[in-house]
Amino acid sequence: MATFEVGDTAVQDRRTLTVAALGTMLVLVAFTAPLSTINATAASLHAGVSGTTWILSSMSIGLAAALLSTGTIADDYGRRRTLVIGLLVVAAGSIVGVLIPDVVAFVLTRVVVGVGGAAVIASSLGIIAHTFAPGPARAAASGVWGASVGAGIAIGPLLSALLERVHSWHDAYWVLAVACVILAVAAERLVPESRSEHRRGLDIPGALLLAGGISALLAALVEGRQGWIEPTVIILFAVAAVVLALFILVEYRSPTSMLDLALLRSPAFVAATLAAFVTGAGVIALMSYMSGFLGSALGITAIGAALLLFSWSATSVVTALLARRISPRVPGRVQLAVGLIGVAAGLLLLTGIGESSGWARFLPGLIIAGIASGVVNAALGREAVASVPPGRGGMGSGANNTARYVGSAIGVTVVAVIATHPRSGAATAGLIDGWNIAAVVTATISLIGGLAVLFAHTRVRPAVPNPTVGPGPG
Repeated sequence: MATFEVGDTAVQDRRTLTVAALGTMLVLVAFTAPLSTINATAASLHAGVSGTTWILSSMSIGLAAALLSTGTIADDYGRRRTLVIGLLVVAAGSIVGVLIPDVVAFVLTRVVVGVGGAAVIASSLGIIAHTFAPGPARAAASGVWGASVGAGIAIGPLLSALLERVHSWHDAYWVLAVACVILAVAAERLVPESRSEHRRGLDIPGALLLAGGISALLAALVEGRQGWIEPTVIILFAVAAVVLALFILVEYRSPTSMLDLALLRSPAFVAATLAAFVTGAGVIALMSYMSGFLGSALGITAIGAALLLFSWSATSVVTALLARRISPRVPGRVQLAVGLIGVAAGLLLLTGIGESSGWARFLPGLIIAGIASGVVNAALGREAVASVPPGRGGMGSGANNTARYVGSAIGVTVVAVIATHPRSGAATAGLIDGWNIAAVVTATISLIGGLAVLFAHTRVRPAVPNPTVGPGPG
């Protein structure tokens, strides 16, 4: 039982927000930790090209497969409880992953860490939606949550690179595990429990079908790098299509569906979900590949690569905090669209790289993309919970972040295929040409996504309220 005692409401709310934001930050630290040390990690685990792609994509699989389910669990069975369990799963998975020197074991534990991270992210936004009423207070809290996303992305690669230089790439995962355990204890003591008044019920068939379908899809994308017409790849795509179609059918008929399909007719829900997907498939995908590229093609050290990533992610943190000052009269979809178009501009500036390019060549594009990413992150946290019925903040968070990490896994694979496709000439020149093409592709994805979000309201009919969802307190 929690030892929290009711005191000053403002203090209580700040403590709750701090724990929720730190939990999200630690998940993003776990997500980005391999980025700056991917070459050392792959070499230590004797991972080939396919194994390296799996290392980068594996946590996305766990996140994408479990976010909707854990969002429902958080709403129904307790958001604090789900947050605490998620943190402990992240800690356990991180420790086991570095104790077994095998690439398959490491990939599997990264999937487990993704499942734990899904519980943390879904419950953290649900906690914020419950604690802060719609309006300026929730907008400010969502800005802090958005900043925590950028902070995790900033800290993960830098922490990993520094510890790898001092001792080993394993050390970042030990530090992460300790931090998760400490925060789990703090959450149990400081965060009051909350849940939806109208329990929706866990949709077990839907959860299993979604997890299986997404896992098959992402496995097909990763393995497709070895050849898109290989029997295994074709079978995986077919399985994914069938299972995801069954998921939609089950969700349509189930009274306890974890995703209300009527929301697909809601302009706000569609805009937020699409923006999250494009964020993953665009800027996150290119940034996930950047550190390995900088080391292999340009000879920039792991710490140098981490600092360049930091210039993007740290800028997004500052912008996300400042974005709460944006007038509430600015619609969320407009803020998302402007942010994504700004991301596209930043990514376009990362093209035209040559063999003589140094770290300074990347800074303008990274800073512009960072400013725009901060605008997007601040809006996503707010729109994820504002676009669903009251009391279903966990479901909104789960759907939004599922889209983000499915987009990330797809985007990482697409970028890797483009950037490492064999080309005539020297290997370094081929990598650089691949990078320039991948930057244009991800910029195009961001631009098209931004325009689609901006005009989503003209193409989507208003959602029909689901009578099974009660008002709830948040």
